[in-house]
Amino acid sequence: MVLWVFGYGSLIWNPGFDFDDKILGFIKGYKRTFNLACIDHRGTPEHPARTCTLETDEEAICWGIAYCVKGGPEKERKAMQYLERRECEYDQKISVDFYEEGDSLKPAVAGVLVFVSTPDPIGNKYYLGPAPLQDMARQGTAFLFFFYHIQIATANGPNGYNRDYLFSMEKALASICDEDDSIIELAREVRKVLNKTNEANITGADASLKSHAPLVHLSVLPEGTVMDSR
Repeated sequence: MVLWVFGYGSLIWNPGFDFDDKILGFIKGYKRTFNLACIDHRGTPEHPARTCTLETDEEAICWGIAYCVKGGPEKERKAMQYLERRECEYDQKISVDFYEEGDSLKPAVAGVLVFVSTPDPIGNKYYLGPAPLQDMARQGTAFLFFFYHIQIATANGPNGYNRDYLFSMEKALASICDEDDSIIELAREVRKVLNKTNEANITGADASLKSHAPLVHLSVLPEGTVMDSR
């Protein structure tokens, strides 16, 4: 028995488990979305992050990495134990066909395991649903029937910032020659938010300094005086 697992999110650049082989390729009928809440890695229950899941789309393909785990039941058990703990926000495990570049008709591997999330914001507490790019980058959305402020630009958890997850995804997809337009556009929006935030912080700090600066009386220096420029 051999275990195959398809990585389409952070598993691309950080699998985290012991595997024996990996193949670059794609699956059919699914698209990558940023519609899943993450409350334990890149976010918190109060400020959940947005991470990737897959949603059905008959015309879509999704590129990623298929990992092969061989070596017997114990090795497979350890891999699955790790993955189920890591992918705890995903409520479904599905089996799909995996294709390699150059042959979209015959699957390279059949029965590859994929972790996905049910796209139901009522029945699935972790599913956030689609939102305009600007909203995903900086606005709030419904989560667990409450209104939480979700910001990819600023949300963070034990594993780091949500924005770093997004930027790592963008970089990882570029490294496997898959330019996902939705990821590129979302990363662009998040960078805009960060740039505006930095500009506001600089402006605010400058204003704060001005408002708290002591009144200084300047006098004309005698001609020939040398100032210390340090």
